[in-house]
Amino acid sequence: MRLISEDSRRIALPVSWKRYAAAAVVVAAAATAGSVAVDADSAWYRSLRKPAWQPPSWAFGVVWTPLYASIAFAAGHALGRTRGREGARLAASFGVNLALNAGWTWLFFRRRSPRAALAGTLILDLSNAELIRRTSRTDPVAARALLPYSAWCVFATALNISLTRRNP
Repeated sequence: MRLISEDSRRIALPVSWKRYAAAAVVVAAAATAGSVAVDADSAWYRSLRKPAWQPPSWAFGVVWTPLYASIAFAAGHALGRTRGREGARLAASFGVNLALNAGWTWLFFRRRSPRAALAGTLILDLSNAELIRRTSRTDPVAARALLPYSAWCVFATALNISLTRRNP
């Protein structure tokens, strides 16, 4: 008699799930790398003059969670539809974009520089446009999934502009 745990057969996940899982791990790593720098309770951050239309601090986590999920979905979906050089370029675009995304919090919170963060978010906005353009060539569904993320980043850029103007 064999115990179930002794069974040497493995259930193989379809390759698509592996792609989505890998994308989720990379996105989660970028989100974690960025969140490590956030300190919304610091005296410096609390002292900043903020616009009345800035969402409360708790809202950022609520918004970013589904946005990161949509990035992971888009990456997993699109990378399954590209091969060769185009696939490598698309993967690189996602990687650069996630690095820029995580980098913003380091510029803003750790460097305590709304100006440097503004430069970072403007570059991120350009990266988002390039990522959506590149993704749409092979996977319009994944490109559309990136639109809320891009829209939120544009909102964050406007917020960053306001913070920079109010806190020279």
